[in-house]
Amino acid sequence: MQYTFKKVFGSPVVQKEVFDVTAKLLVEDLLQGKNGLLFTYGVTGGGKTYTMTGAPGNAGLLPRCLDMIFNSISHLQAKKYVFKPDDKNGMDIQGEVDALLERQKKEILPSFLPKTPSKSKADSDFSGITVDEPCKVDSIDEESSYSVFVSYVEIYNNYIYDLLDDTTDPIKPKWTGCTTSTSSVRPAEFVPPQAKFLREDCNHNMYVAGCIEVEVKSMEDAIEVFWRGQKRRRVANTQLNRESSRSHSTFLVRLAQVPLDSDGDTLLQDKTFITVSQLALVDLAGSERTTRTKAEGSRLREAGSINTSLMTLRTCIEILRDNQLLGMNKMVPYREAKLTHLFKNYFDGEGTVKMIICVDPKTDDYEETLHVMRFAELTQEVEVTRPMDKPIVGLTPGRRGRHNALREELSRRLEERGGPVQAFCGGELDMKVHEFPPFPSLELTDANDTVTLARLIDYLEERQRLRQLAQDELSRAQGGFRAKLLELDHGTHEQQATVQQQRQRLVEQERLVTSQKAELCRLENKNKTLECKLEVLQKTNALHEDGKRLLQQKLDDATMELQRQRSERQRLDHRLQGAVTDTGHKWERECDRRVAAKQMEMQNKLWVKDEKLKQLKAIVTENKATERTPRSRDHHRKRVASPPAVPTVPPVPICHRRSQSASTERWADHKPTSSVATGTVLQPLIANAITMSMPTEQALAKCDMYMLTDQQLASDGELETRIIKGEVYKTRGGGQSVQFVDIEKLRQEAPLSTRKRKSDPSAPTDDGSTKSEYTDIETRCSMAIEMKAGSTIGPSIHHHATPKRLKP
Repeated sequence: MQYTFKKVFGSPVVQKEVFDVTAKLLVEDLLQGKNGLLFTYGVTGGGKTYTMTGAPGNAGLLPRCLDMIFNSISHLQAKKYVFKPDDKNGMDIQGEVDALLERQKKEILPSFLPKTPSKSKADSDFSGITVDEPCKVDSIDEESSYSVFVSYVEIYNNYIYDLLDDTTDPIKPKWTGCTTSTSSVRPAEFVPPQAKFLREDCNHNMYVAGCIEVEVKSMEDAIEVFWRGQKRRRVANTQLNRESSRSHSTFLVRLAQVPLDSDGDTLLQDKTFITVSQLALVDLAGSERTTRTKAEGSRLREAGSINTSLMTLRTCIEILRDNQLLGMNKMVPYREAKLTHLFKNYFDGEGTVKMIICVDPKTDDYEETLHVMRFAELTQEVEVTRPMDKPIVGLTPGRRGRHNALREELSRRLEERGGPVQAFCGGELDMKVHEFPPFPSLELTDANDTVTLARLIDYLEERQRLRQLAQDELSRAQGGFRAKLLELDHGTHEQQATVQQQRQRLVEQERLVTSQKAELCRLENKNKTLECKLEVLQKTNALHEDGKRLLQQKLDDATMELQRQRSERQRLDHRLQGAVTDTGHKWERECDRRVAAKQMEMQNKLWVKDEKLKQLKAIVTENKATERTPRSRDHHRKRVASPPAVPTVPPVPICHRRSQSASTERWADHKPTSSVATGTVLQPLIANAITMSMPTEQALAKCDMYMLTDQQLASDGELETRIIKGEVYKTRGGGQSVQFVDIEKLRQEAPLSTRKRKSDPSAPTDDGSTKSEYTDIETRCSMAIEMKAGSTIGPSIHHHATPKRLKP
């Protein structure tokens, strides 16, 4: 399989390189007021937690992100508790006095209480994670102050738990009033882990309600908070991973920033100017198959929840892809899982989303790795980033720099001249101040000492005079300084007007650039849409081409089959025509033979009739002559000669009927085992026939004709034998087929009873007596004429009947 990604890291890659490619841009966007989301996704045991947290001496993505944030804003952070979360996913700002009071309330006062510090081995192990190559963002807005807030939650069995909540421990529930947690009866004071709910703020952004947010001022503080929640995260030992994550953990970093006022000293107290950006670092639990992990009980339920949430994430990504590429408007099922519901805003475009795929090269994870790679490649086709507008303050840039320069200048002058007044006085005032005489001796020797008091009064008057001179000099210096400030202010106003004009031009240019970017984005989206449509059309065209190719192939096959059938039909037509011609010639010869025989028979009958008439005429003439004279009769008898003897025609040999199946072709004689021997004279006689009780392909392959003997009972109860004939053809698949063409029938019937008739009244009576003899056709027809068909010899008369013996 081959997959394509934005960047592929080999096995010897270091964490710094992974951070520079994946998370560094997200941190830069965070400092610019944009949101970001970073996933680690893969099968269980693939190294997702290691990629996110790292190990001692080799920091992962999370420590490096925190280090880069604090390196960039270390000198721009606001004092603690100046920013205050409002429990509605927003930020409030308060003055430095209120922040100081709250700090005293939360940090200073509790510090006087006795503590029992304890440091576990895990804390000491995690403290070894340091960033070897720190980095920072150079292009950061220095006219704003920043504060960092972190929170840590986990999604376990589709419920959200706060890992920084000390009141309830998800791993070890509290049992108040009971000494052991293994008791069989749960007391009424049991405090179960409280799941948090998801809420939507006024900007339609999802957040975890009631989640604890901690303000941190350094990387060490943030890592301490992270590890405090990491100890509460749910892990378990499975057959695939000794410390398998059983939940999706999310470490949220929120950055609040607000611009300085016009003096560059204090923060703007307007809440509308606060910009809050968020970076979510998500360590997803690995997908796993229960057939490999052998999970049971709670582990099985955890695996089911993990796989369900990951499947919902994949479904949401696929629907987003279809909506963007195909122009569809399907509803994305974010609410089916807490994981997708929490980060709904990121998928809708409120930030940048990046995913790191952790692949395990083990062959046992081959199928799961293929699913992960296929899903990760699919997510690259989804665009979820859209520009976010940052509020425009409209103040002069460089305010913080001028304020810092002024403070540095004042500090330098104080260090050089020893006091705040000297910073505003000239050299003469400095000399006068340094020329103040020291106080005289104020020791009184007695009660009447007036010299000391007079000396003190003179000294004070002189000091008062010098003070007045110094104040006058100060007033003059302040007036000159004020005049210079006015001149500077006038120049500043002019500069501000110029800057305002430039800012307006810049705003117009930005609007133009924004419109051009929007137009460019629209054209790019249109181009992508057209490319997707083109791709769909190309795929559709390819499918149609494949269908056309298949149809053309089917058409060619059908054409070849049609041609084969046509040639087969022509061959059959030729065979049928030959058979019809042969049959026609046969029947023509048979008809000619029968016509000739019929003609000869009619001629013979006519000749016989003529002979009978001649004999009758001769008899009649002879009788007449006898009656006239006996002499003449004798004379006539002498003269009349007997008719010439007709030579005896030999009888025509009886031709036995032969079945029409006899031919020179090879026959397959199929006689079922249930056939009954008829014992008739007429029998089908076929030479070189293959007799079988069941037809086989090998036997049919050797034959050209086929006959089946079928026996049935007729309606009169007699046995009727049918011979069904057919022709054997070879099929296209190499087999044999039989086409039946003719049926011959052989039937046995009992002879009819002899029909008898009475020749005279003396017929036998009902009682069995006989008065005269019975006669039948043979008795009554004592004359028979036989001749050979086609013979020219006259018929001969023979008496074939035998006289019947009379019954006694």
